[in-house]
Amino acid sequence: MTDLPRVQHIIASGLVAAVGITVAVISYTQEPAAAFLFPRLISTVFVVLALWTFGKAVLGRTKVGNGLNRQAMMNILPGLVVALVFVYWAAKGLGFYTASTIVFFILLSLYDPAPHNEAKSWIKRAAITAGFLAVMYGLFAGLLNVFTPREIFF
Repeated sequence: MTDLPRVQHIIASGLVAAVGITVAVISYTQEPAAAFLFPRLISTVFVVLALWTFGKAVLGRTKVGNGLNRQAMMNILPGLVVALVFVYWAAKGLGFYTASTIVFFILLSLYDPAPHNEAKSWIKRAAITAGFLAVMYGLFAGLLNVFTPREIFF
């Protein structure tokens, strides 16, 4: 009999490692090199940590808990769909900051346990989203001076 939580952990950490490697390869092969300095640094750290986690899972040295049941998977699914739409369409179609703001607001609305029928909770979500956008813009454009996609707002 297989140890399902361990197998789930191996598969999940393997997928995360594969995504990390893909992002790292892309960041190291794109031009202009100066625009990808920050992504190279982050993706390299990400790959190292992802491969470490995958190695621990394969060797059975990870505390994996009980794994994900069907209900947990169903809870994750809406966020995964929103993330995939962002990655494959929205970021380019709507612009990086616009799409990021919309996606963050949707994810916050999906997973925030505050009631959805009260104006106060929607105002709080909007304020948190505005704060997120301000921090993200300040981080990328102001502090790191990295290039953003040409379609920044539209």
